[in-house]
Amino acid sequence: MIMHQAMKRHHMLLILVFFLFWTVWAGTAYAVTWIDGSKARLQALDKITARISTVEAPVGASRFFGTLEVMVNRCASQPPEEPPENAAFITIHDRGYNGLEPKLIFSGWVFSSSPAVSALEHPVYDLTLLACVDD
Repeated sequence: MIMHQAMKRHHMLLILVFFLFWTVWAGTAYAVTWIDGSKARLQALDKITARISTVEAPVGASRFFGTLEVMVNRCASQPPEEPPENAAFITIHDRGYNGLEPKLIFSGWVFSSSPAVSALEHPVYDLTLLACVDD
């Protein structure tokens, strides 16, 4: 009985090692090359007025929505043969209405397929990445 359990563990270990090897090998053999976009297309929501707008922010330039200053540092999408996904690294400052110094409220990656993974938390505004586009 003890020998049977030891062999079972040995087989489980071999399967685990094979799975890990296969995962690493497949991950390097099929690495996806991202396509850089020149603009990020964002959906912006003003929660007070329920106004929804589309904001196109060029990479490296600031765009404003309400009191927010949105800077897109990089925007990239997967090739058409891969599952659809867009990712953008954005920085958002809230400039306020009172002339105070702009306050950094978000800096990070956002994803079009999973907006809740890293979402902007603001009492008035919501921003969601729709796509990375080229013009």
